[in-house]
Amino acid sequence: MILLSSIIATFEADYLAQYGATSLPSQLKALEALKRCRTSASPLMRAQCEDCGHTELIPHSCGHRACPHCQHHESQQWIERQLAKQVPATYFLVTFTVPEALRPVVWSNQKALYDQLIRTSWETLRTFTRNDSQLQGEAGAIAVLHTHARRLDFHPHVHLVVPGAAIDPDKKRWRSKRGKRGYLFNHKALAKVFRAKLLEAIAAEGLTLPPGLPSTWAVDCKNVGRGEKALVYLGRYLYRGVIQETDIVACENGQVTFRYREAKNKRLQYRSLPGARFLALVLQHVLPKGFRRTRSYGFLHSNSKRLIAVLQWLFGLAPKRFIAQLKPRPRLKCPCCGADMGIVQTRLPPRSLQPPLAPTLEAAEPRAM
Repeated sequence: MILLSSIIATFEADYLAQYGATSLPSQLKALEALKRCRTSASPLMRAQCEDCGHTELIPHSCGHRACPHCQHHESQQWIERQLAKQVPATYFLVTFTVPEALRPVVWSNQKALYDQLIRTSWETLRTFTRNDSQLQGEAGAIAVLHTHARRLDFHPHVHLVVPGAAIDPDKKRWRSKRGKRGYLFNHKALAKVFRAKLLEAIAAEGLTLPPGLPSTWAVDCKNVGRGEKALVYLGRYLYRGVIQETDIVACENGQVTFRYREAKNKRLQYRSLPGARFLALVLQHVLPKGFRRTRSYGFLHSNSKRLIAVLQWLFGLAPKRFIAQLKPRPRLKCPCCGADMGIVQTRLPPRSLQPPLAPTLEAAEPRAM
């Protein structure tokens, strides 16, 4: 497996020479973090066996949300929180996509327009839910922003996991979508309303719209059953960057080759790029500092825990059954006796700054934290 840190070490100088002047501070910070993650330049933590007392030093992870190594536990926690909010309804995955002609404007105004993209996607769904003859109430949704295509190009879009149901707060009624099991709303009508709302939001930001905007935009709406698989899919890519290191297949002759699976036919494809360009593609998806990629709305907001608990009780739902199927966080194991190890010290200086130590086992990737 080719590590992202090794690619950065090889091509960092080329990247900075070509793209450093236009890189955002958040991207440069990510570059530094990913370069040091779990390397000899990382701070160390000391783990001690709870049975035999054996100790060893393990490199810290960088903890950056763009790193493919880090924050697996945070991703797992997010999935569990969303699954715990399951309600009695058929779920849909609705995807709102920015057309290609508008993407340069979004790229140049990321923080403002990422926020507007998420907000207008939610407002579009809320409008349709209120006006739907069967629902006539308040919607709920879990929204996740993605900025990349499978080829790592800039492709901003928002996924919303939406129950096909609504709550009427005035009449205290719960209504679910009936009829066609695979149908929520007309995707063409959704696209028209989303287009109008987003263009209005961009104008309100004082930005100039580019010429040649298409009149027809893309919105996809598909049935995802109880929603578990959709939430697990989105959660696993929340904090792990835009590429897995197992998909980097070659780094030679100044080129980096990675693989991806096409959305339509599911076939594996390969893309080769100069090393600096590859890093630029990866780093362009680092979000602005403090920006929240995922948000919950309506009756799926964290303020609605009591309502969700009542619905689950009334309809006999037990979401913890599915949560129990998720893999628990792996524990550090002692190489001597196999017992669990606990962390007793953190943020120790890197090996390069420490006096010579007795040889210790290097931390294998599954045990590093």
